[in-house]
Amino acid sequence: MKNTALTDIHIKAGAKMVPFAGYNMPVQYVGINAEHETVRNGVGVFDVSHMGEFIIKGDNALNLIQQVTSNDAAKLYDGKVQYSCLPNEDGGIVDDLLVYRIDEKTYMLVVNASNIEKDWNWISKYNKWGVEMKNISDRTSLLAIQGPKAAEALQSLTDIDLASMEYYTFKKGKFAGVDNVLVSATGYTGAGGFEIYFENQNAEHIWNAIFKAGEPLGIKPIGLGARDTLRLEMGFCLYGNDIDDTTSPLEAGLGWVTKFNKEFTNSASLQQQKQEGIKRKLVGFEMVDRGIPRHDYEIVDANGNNIGKVTSGTQSPSLQKAIGMGYVKTEFAKEGTEIFISIRDNKVKAKIVKPPFNK
Repeated sequence: MKNTALTDIHIKAGAKMVPFAGYNMPVQYVGINAEHETVRNGVGVFDVSHMGEFIIKGDNALNLIQQVTSNDAAKLYDGKVQYSCLPNEDGGIVDDLLVYRIDEKTYMLVVNASNIEKDWNWISKYNKWGVEMKNISDRTSLLAIQGPKAAEALQSLTDIDLASMEYYTFKKGKFAGVDNVLVSATGYTGAGGFEIYFENQNAEHIWNAIFKAGEPLGIKPIGLGARDTLRLEMGFCLYGNDIDDTTSPLEAGLGWVTKFNKEFTNSASLQQQKQEGIKRKLVGFEMVDRGIPRHDYEIVDANGNNIGKVTSGTQSPSLQKAIGMGYVKTEFAKEGTEIFISIRDNKVKAKIVKPPFNK
Protein backbone atom coordinates (compact mmCIF):
# COMPACT_ATOMS: atom_id res chain seq x y z
CA MET A 1 0.00 0.00 0.00
CA LYS A 2 1.41 3.40 -0.99
CA ASN A 3 1.16 6.45 1.25
CA THR A 4 0.93 10.09 0.22
CA ALA A 5 3.30 12.63 1.77
CA LEU A 6 0.44 13.57 4.14
CA THR A 7 -0.74 10.14 5.32
CA ASP A 8 0.63 10.62 8.88
CA ILE A 9 -1.16 13.98 9.15
CA HIS A 10 -4.48 12.36 8.16
CA ILE A 11 -4.04 9.60 10.74
CA LYS A 12 -3.20 12.14 13.47
CA ALA A 13 -6.32 14.12 12.48
CA GLY A 14 -8.40 11.03 13.21
CA ALA A 15 -9.23 10.18 9.58
CA LYS A 16 -10.73 6.79 8.78
CA MET A 17 -8.20 5.36 6.31
CA VAL A 18 -9.09 2.90 3.54
CA PRO A 19 -7.21 1.28 0.64
CA PHE A 20 -8.04 3.15 -2.58
CA ALA A 21 -6.31 2.64 -5.96
CA GLY A 22 -3.31 1.11 -4.16
CA TYR A 23 -3.01 4.01 -1.72
CA ASN A 24 -3.82 4.41 1.97
CA MET A 25 -6.37 7.25 1.74
CA PRO A 26 -8.67 9.17 4.13
CA VAL A 27 -12.34 8.31 3.37
CA GLN A 28 -13.72 10.59 6.10
CA TYR A 29 -12.73 12.60 9.19
CA VAL A 30 -15.94 13.52 11.04
CA GLY A 31 -18.53 12.11 8.62
CA ILE A 32 -19.38 12.27 4.92
CA ASN A 33 -22.50 14.45 5.24
CA ALA A 34 -20.83 17.08 7.43
CA GLU A 35 -17.77 17.17 5.14
CA HIS A 36 -19.99 17.42 2.06
CA GLU A 37 -21.79 20.46 3.53
CA THR A 38 -18.45 22.07 4.47
CA VAL A 39 -17.42 22.04 0.79
CA ARG A 40 -20.82 23.12 -0.59
CA ASN A 41 -21.12 26.07 1.81
CA GLY A 42 -17.58 26.93 2.93
CA VAL A 43 -14.18 25.46 2.12
CA GLY A 44 -12.53 22.04 2.49
CA VAL A 45 -9.23 20.42 1.55
CA PHE A 46 -8.84 17.05 -0.19
CA ASP A 47 -5.51 15.24 -0.39
CA VAL A 48 -5.67 13.79 -3.90
CA SER A 49 -1.94 13.13 -4.23
CA HIS A 50 -2.72 9.59 -5.41
CA MET A 51 -3.57 11.01 -8.86
CA GLY A 52 -1.01 10.50 -11.64
CA GLU A 53 0.95 13.21 -13.48
CA PHE A 54 2.90 12.74 -16.72
CA ILE A 55 5.03 15.38 -18.46
CA ILE A 56 4.95 15.09 -22.27
CA LYS A 57 7.66 17.20 -23.89
CA GLY A 58 9.22 17.89 -27.28
CA ASP A 59 8.56 19.06 -30.84
CA ASN A 60 5.93 16.35 -31.36
CA ALA A 61 4.30 16.46 -27.92
CA LEU A 62 1.06 17.80 -29.40
CA ASN A 63 1.05 15.12 -32.13
CA LEU A 64 1.22 12.38 -29.51
CA ILE A 65 -1.54 13.96 -27.39
CA GLN A 66 -3.74 14.43 -30.48
CA GLN A 67 -3.26 10.75 -31.35
CA VAL A 68 -4.18 9.31 -27.95
CA THR A 69 -6.86 11.74 -26.71
CA SER A 70 -10.36 12.32 -28.07
CA ASN A 71 -10.56 16.09 -27.53
CA ASP A 72 -8.80 18.63 -29.76
CA ALA A 73 -5.69 19.65 -27.84
CA ALA A 74 -4.66 22.02 -30.67
CA LYS A 75 -7.17 24.48 -29.17
CA LEU A 76 -5.15 24.76 -25.96
CA TYR A 77 -3.01 27.79 -25.19
CA ASP A 78 -0.40 28.29 -22.43
CA GLY A 79 -2.16 28.12 -19.05
CA LYS A 80 -5.27 26.35 -20.39
CA VAL A 81 -6.60 22.97 -19.19
CA GLN A 82 -8.77 20.54 -21.16
CA TYR A 83 -10.90 17.57 -20.08
CA SER A 84 -10.46 14.61 -22.40
CA CYS A 85 -10.35 10.83 -22.59
CA LEU A 86 -8.06 8.12 -23.91
CA PRO A 87 -10.17 5.94 -26.23
CA ASN A 88 -9.16 2.28 -26.57
CA GLU A 89 -9.25 0.27 -29.81
CA ASP A 90 -12.53 -1.49 -28.97
CA GLY A 91 -14.86 1.50 -28.53
CA GLY A 92 -14.26 1.91 -24.78
CA ILE A 93 -12.24 4.29 -22.62
CA VAL A 94 -8.75 3.62 -21.22
CA ASP A 95 -9.14 6.59 -18.84
CA ASP A 96 -10.43 10.13 -18.57
CA LEU A 97 -7.85 12.82 -17.90
CA LEU A 98 -6.90 16.49 -17.81
CA VAL A 99 -4.46 17.97 -20.33
CA TYR A 100 -2.47 21.04 -19.18
CA ARG A 101 -0.58 23.09 -21.78
CA ILE A 102 2.48 24.49 -20.02
CA ASP A 103 4.01 25.78 -23.25
CA GLU A 104 3.98 24.94 -26.96
CA LYS A 105 6.18 21.89 -26.45
CA THR A 106 5.34 20.90 -22.85
CA TYR A 107 2.14 19.38 -21.49
CA MET A 108 1.10 17.77 -18.23
CA LEU A 109 -1.45 14.95 -18.25
CA VAL A 110 -3.33 14.24 -15.00
CA VAL A 111 -4.71 10.70 -14.86
CA ASN A 112 -6.61 8.53 -12.39
CA ALA A 113 -4.60 6.83 -9.64
CA SER A 114 -5.78 3.31 -10.46
CA ASN A 115 -4.74 3.75 -14.11
CA ILE A 116 -1.26 5.29 -13.82
CA GLU A 117 0.66 2.26 -15.15
CA LYS A 118 -2.06 1.33 -17.68
CA ASP A 119 -2.18 4.88 -19.09
CA TRP A 120 1.61 5.20 -19.21
CA ASN A 121 1.89 1.96 -21.19
CA TRP A 122 -0.99 2.96 -23.47
CA ILE A 123 0.45 6.37 -24.35
CA SER A 124 3.98 4.92 -24.72
CA LYS A 125 2.63 2.40 -27.25
CA TYR A 126 1.65 5.25 -29.58
CA ASN A 127 4.81 7.32 -29.07
CA LYS A 128 6.25 6.78 -32.55
CA TRP A 129 7.79 10.28 -32.49
CA GLY A 130 10.14 9.61 -29.57
CA VAL A 131 8.46 12.33 -27.50
CA GLU A 132 10.05 12.72 -24.05
CA MET A 133 7.74 11.28 -21.38
CA LYS A 134 8.28 11.67 -17.65
CA ASN A 135 6.14 10.09 -14.93
CA ILE A 136 6.29 12.53 -12.00
CA SER A 137 3.40 10.95 -10.04
CA ASP A 138 5.46 9.60 -7.14
CA ARG A 139 7.14 12.91 -6.40
CA THR A 140 4.11 15.17 -6.88
CA SER A 141 1.55 16.09 -4.23
CA LEU A 142 -1.88 17.44 -5.14
CA LEU A 143 -4.37 19.21 -2.90
CA ALA A 144 -7.87 20.22 -3.99
CA ILE A 145 -9.18 23.19 -2.02
CA GLN A 146 -12.88 23.30 -2.84
CA GLY A 147 -15.86 25.44 -1.92
CA PRO A 148 -17.24 28.97 -2.38
CA LYS A 149 -14.76 30.37 0.17
CA ALA A 150 -11.67 28.74 -1.43
CA ALA A 151 -10.25 31.89 -3.06
CA GLU A 152 -10.70 33.91 0.13
CA ALA A 153 -9.04 31.18 2.20
CA LEU A 154 -5.96 30.92 -0.04
CA GLN A 155 -5.39 34.44 -1.38
CA SER A 156 -3.02 35.54 1.43
CA LEU A 157 -0.66 32.68 0.47
CA THR A 158 0.02 33.71 -3.14
CA ASP A 159 0.51 36.64 -5.55
CA ILE A 160 -1.65 34.84 -8.14
CA ASP A 161 -5.00 36.63 -8.33
CA LEU A 162 -7.21 33.64 -7.54
CA ALA A 163 -10.60 35.35 -7.82
CA SER A 164 -9.91 36.36 -11.43
CA MET A 165 -8.79 32.89 -12.60
CA GLU A 166 -11.11 31.46 -15.25
CA TYR A 167 -12.49 27.92 -14.98
CA TYR A 168 -10.10 25.37 -16.53
CA THR A 169 -7.02 27.60 -16.48
CA PHE A 170 -3.85 27.45 -14.37
CA LYS A 171 -0.92 29.59 -13.32
CA LYS A 172 2.50 28.86 -11.86
CA GLY A 173 3.91 30.95 -9.08
CA LYS A 174 4.90 31.22 -5.45
CA PHE A 175 2.49 29.67 -2.93
CA ALA A 176 3.02 29.69 0.85
CA GLY A 177 6.61 30.78 0.15
CA VAL A 178 7.27 27.79 -2.14
CA ASP A 179 8.39 28.50 -5.74
CA ASN A 180 7.04 26.85 -8.89
CA VAL A 181 3.67 25.73 -7.49
CA LEU A 182 1.01 25.06 -10.14
CA VAL A 183 -2.42 26.43 -9.17
CA SER A 184 -5.34 25.30 -11.30
CA ALA A 185 -9.06 26.16 -11.33
CA THR A 186 -10.65 22.88 -12.40
CA GLY A 187 -12.38 20.99 -9.59
CA TYR A 188 -14.50 17.87 -9.26
CA THR A 189 -17.11 19.09 -6.77
CA GLY A 190 -19.08 21.81 -8.58
CA ALA A 191 -18.45 24.06 -5.58
CA GLY A 192 -15.61 26.08 -7.12
CA GLY A 193 -12.02 26.05 -5.93
CA PHE A 194 -8.45 25.22 -6.86
CA GLU A 195 -5.99 22.38 -7.25
CA ILE A 196 -2.40 22.88 -6.13
CA TYR A 197 0.46 20.75 -7.49
CA PHE A 198 3.87 20.77 -5.77
CA GLU A 199 6.84 18.58 -4.81
CA ASN A 200 6.29 16.07 -1.98
CA GLN A 201 8.93 17.65 0.26
CA ASN A 202 6.76 20.78 0.58
CA ALA A 203 3.55 18.90 1.43
CA GLU A 204 3.47 19.31 5.19
CA HIS A 205 4.48 22.99 5.04
CA ILE A 206 1.81 23.82 2.41
CA TRP A 207 -0.89 21.79 4.21
CA ASN A 208 -0.22 23.64 7.49
CA ALA A 209 -0.10 27.04 5.76
CA ILE A 210 -3.47 26.43 4.08
CA PHE A 211 -5.14 25.45 7.35
CA LYS A 212 -3.68 28.42 9.18
CA ALA A 213 -4.79 30.86 6.43
CA GLY A 214 -8.25 29.30 6.18
CA GLU A 215 -8.90 28.93 9.90
CA PRO A 216 -11.09 32.08 10.19
CA LEU A 217 -13.31 30.64 7.41
CA GLY A 218 -13.74 27.26 9.09
CA ILE A 219 -11.59 25.30 6.64
CA LYS A 220 -11.66 21.51 7.22
CA PRO A 221 -9.95 18.39 5.83
CA ILE A 222 -12.30 16.34 3.62
CA GLY A 223 -12.17 12.64 2.74
CA LEU A 224 -12.84 10.71 -0.46
CA GLY A 225 -16.36 9.80 0.69
CA ALA A 226 -17.58 13.38 0.33
CA ARG A 227 -15.62 13.76 -2.90
CA ASP A 228 -17.82 11.00 -4.32
CA THR A 229 -21.15 12.49 -3.15
CA LEU A 230 -20.13 15.97 -4.35
CA ARG A 231 -19.11 14.80 -7.84
CA LEU A 232 -22.23 12.66 -8.16
CA GLU A 233 -24.50 15.63 -7.39
CA MET A 234 -22.87 17.34 -10.41
CA GLY A 235 -23.23 14.28 -12.66
CA PHE A 236 -19.44 14.01 -13.11
CA CYS A 237 -18.22 10.59 -14.28
CA LEU A 238 -16.02 8.41 -12.08
CA TYR A 239 -13.68 6.05 -13.93
CA GLY A 240 -14.34 2.44 -12.95
CA ASN A 241 -17.98 3.25 -12.16
CA ASP A 242 -19.60 5.34 -14.90
CA ILE A 243 -16.95 4.92 -17.59
CA ASP A 244 -14.50 2.09 -18.25
CA ASP A 245 -12.93 -0.06 -20.97
CA THR A 246 -16.38 -1.16 -22.18
CA THR A 247 -18.21 2.21 -22.32
CA SER A 248 -17.93 4.45 -25.36
CA PRO A 249 -17.44 8.20 -24.83
CA LEU A 250 -20.61 8.78 -26.88
CA GLU A 251 -22.67 6.45 -24.67
CA ALA A 252 -21.24 8.22 -21.62
CA GLY A 253 -22.38 11.65 -22.82
CA LEU A 254 -18.78 12.66 -23.57
CA GLY A 255 -19.47 13.56 -27.20
CA TRP A 256 -18.42 17.10 -26.24
CA VAL A 257 -14.83 15.89 -25.69
CA THR A 258 -14.85 13.64 -28.78
CA LYS A 259 -13.80 15.79 -31.75
CA PHE A 260 -13.84 14.32 -35.25
CA ASN A 261 -11.92 17.19 -36.90
CA LYS A 262 -8.77 15.09 -36.32
CA GLU A 263 -7.81 11.41 -36.36
CA PHE A 264 -7.21 9.69 -33.03
CA THR A 265 -7.25 6.15 -31.66
CA ASN A 266 -10.41 4.38 -32.88
CA SER A 267 -11.90 7.66 -34.20
CA ALA A 268 -13.29 6.02 -37.36
CA SER A 269 -15.43 3.50 -35.47
CA LEU A 270 -16.56 6.13 -32.93
CA GLN A 271 -17.62 8.37 -35.82
CA GLN A 272 -19.56 5.46 -37.29
CA GLN A 273 -21.23 4.92 -33.92
CA LYS A 274 -22.22 8.59 -33.88
CA GLN A 275 -23.76 8.31 -37.34
CA GLU A 276 -25.61 5.05 -36.62
CA GLY A 277 -26.76 6.13 -33.15
CA ILE A 278 -26.04 4.60 -29.74
CA LYS A 279 -28.05 1.75 -28.24
CA ARG A 280 -27.56 2.73 -24.60
CA LYS A 281 -26.91 5.96 -22.78
CA LEU A 282 -25.59 7.14 -19.43
CA VAL A 283 -28.44 8.94 -17.64
CA GLY A 284 -29.10 10.60 -14.31
CA PHE A 285 -32.09 9.57 -12.23
CA GLU A 286 -33.62 10.38 -8.87
CA MET A 287 -35.58 7.97 -6.71
CA VAL A 288 -39.34 8.53 -6.48
CA ASP A 289 -39.88 5.77 -3.90
CA ARG A 290 -37.64 5.09 -0.89
CA GLY A 291 -34.43 3.23 -1.60
CA ILE A 292 -30.77 3.95 -2.33
CA PRO A 293 -29.40 2.85 -5.72
CA ARG A 294 -25.96 1.22 -5.63
CA HIS A 295 -23.32 0.38 -8.24
CA ASP A 296 -24.32 -2.64 -10.40
CA TYR A 297 -28.00 -2.73 -9.30
CA GLU A 298 -30.27 -3.69 -12.19
CA ILE A 299 -32.48 -1.07 -13.86
CA VAL A 300 -35.78 -2.52 -15.10
CA ASP A 301 -38.94 -1.32 -16.84
CA ALA A 302 -42.50 -1.49 -15.43
CA ASN A 303 -42.73 -5.16 -16.47
CA GLY A 304 -39.48 -6.08 -14.75
CA ASN A 305 -37.46 -6.43 -17.98
CA ASN A 306 -33.79 -5.50 -17.64
CA ILE A 307 -33.04 -2.22 -19.42
CA GLY A 308 -29.70 -1.33 -17.87
CA LYS A 309 -27.66 -1.01 -14.69
CA VAL A 310 -26.72 1.53 -12.05
CA THR A 311 -23.14 2.83 -12.21
CA SER A 312 -23.21 5.29 -9.25
CA GLY A 313 -25.76 6.02 -6.55
CA THR A 314 -26.07 7.69 -3.15
CA GLN A 315 -28.30 9.59 -0.77
CA SER A 316 -27.56 13.20 -1.79
CA PRO A 317 -26.64 15.22 1.32
CA SER A 318 -27.55 18.55 -0.35
CA LEU A 319 -30.87 17.44 -1.85
CA GLN A 320 -31.97 14.99 0.87
CA LYS A 321 -33.00 12.46 -1.77
CA ALA A 322 -31.46 9.40 -3.41
CA ILE A 323 -29.86 9.98 -6.82
CA GLY A 324 -27.88 7.91 -9.28
CA MET A 325 -26.44 7.42 -12.73
CA GLY A 326 -26.59 4.41 -14.95
CA TYR A 327 -26.77 3.08 -18.50
CA VAL A 328 -30.21 2.43 -19.99
CA LYS A 329 -31.43 1.45 -23.44
CA THR A 330 -31.70 4.66 -25.46
CA GLU A 331 -35.50 4.52 -25.69
CA PHE A 332 -35.68 4.88 -21.88
CA ALA A 333 -33.20 7.79 -21.69
CA LYS A 334 -35.66 10.68 -22.16
CA GLU A 335 -36.03 13.10 -19.28
CA GLY A 336 -39.06 12.29 -17.12
CA THR A 337 -39.17 8.59 -18.12
CA GLU A 338 -40.22 6.27 -15.29
CA ILE A 339 -37.76 3.47 -14.52
CA PHE A 340 -37.33 1.04 -11.63
CA ILE A 341 -34.23 0.07 -9.66
CA SER A 342 -34.10 -3.53 -8.52
CA ILE A 343 -33.25 -3.32 -4.80
CA ARG A 344 -33.28 -6.67 -2.95
CA ASP A 345 -35.75 -8.09 -5.51
CA ASN A 346 -38.09 -5.10 -5.15
CA LYS A 347 -38.88 -2.77 -8.05
CA VAL A 348 -38.27 0.72 -6.65
CA LYS A 349 -39.56 3.62 -8.74
CA ALA A 350 -37.26 6.32 -10.11
CA LYS A 351 -37.35 8.87 -12.92
CA ILE A 352 -34.82 10.09 -15.44
CA VAL A 353 -33.52 13.62 -14.74
CA LYS A 354 -30.86 15.69 -16.43
CA PRO A 355 -27.68 16.22 -14.39
CA PRO A 356 -26.42 18.20 -12.60
CA PHE A 357 -28.76 17.09 -9.82
CA ASN A 358 -27.67 20.03 -7.68
CA LYS A 359 -28.52 23.04 -9.82
